[in-house]
Amino acid sequence: MSGTVRRVTIHLELDAGVALVTLDHGRGNTLDTATCKELVIRLEEADAAGARAVVLTGSGDMFSAGVDLVALDEGGARYVGDFLPALSDAFLAVFGFPRPVVAAVNGHAIAGGMVLAAACDHRIAADGPGRIGVTELLVGVPFPLSALEILRCTYGTTPLPSLIYSGATVTMSDTLPRGLIDEIVPADDVLTRARELASRLGELPAEAFAHTKQQLRQPYHQRIAENRVSDDAQVERLWRSEPALAAVKAYVEKVLKH
Repeated sequence: MSGTVRRVTIHLELDAGVALVTLDHGRGNTLDTATCKELVIRLEEADAAGARAVVLTGSGDMFSAGVDLVALDEGGARYVGDFLPALSDAFLAVFGFPRPVVAAVNGHAIAGGMVLAAACDHRIAADGPGRIGVTELLVGVPFPLSALEILRCTYGTTPLPSLIYSGATVTMSDTLPRGLIDEIVPADDVLTRARELASRLGELPAEAFAHTKQQLRQPYHQRIAENRVSDDAQVERLWRSEPALAAVKAYVEKVLKH
């Protein structure tokens, strides 16, 4: 609305060639339409500024709780049409960033938050009570294709059905044996370690790294490019359906507004 100033929800800091990108939206660093678009812009700014690498993290003690279900509940079916493309664009901005991206998983990484972590090149988590998992089906909505291909790229196809169908979240101590996180460090050290690794990876020849990263991820980018339009239409139809919106409302009322 005219005259309304929306506060910044993605912060960008550049230090010694490493861009620190911090999600800062609500108590869960959740993803609404504007925040997704802002994440794309911040990564473009980091690229334009010549960042050699990126560290992606969340504010406070939360990485990201994923989709802002309150905004979805309040916006209803009309909100979905703008939100879902913005969500996919945000995932793909991280996944397709040409230089190294390290996730500093400082707490819970749930649903879309886990996808953001998976979109990075390396995941460093804080030891503690944080959990990670994909819970979309528990709420009653499917992921867009971009999210599933990112998860497939990072974790392979085999573990996805049990991970996604169950909607279970895993404690950080259980993530290493399951390959969901690459390193676990004390909570006070997670950003320092992520910066160190990002800086080291950023010293690799930029053009060669970008080409190699593209080679590794090409099959997933190709599947997304070939199928996104038709699949997004199906996903939007399901998200806009009365049963899905009713399930979101029930979840919001039970879990988020208690």
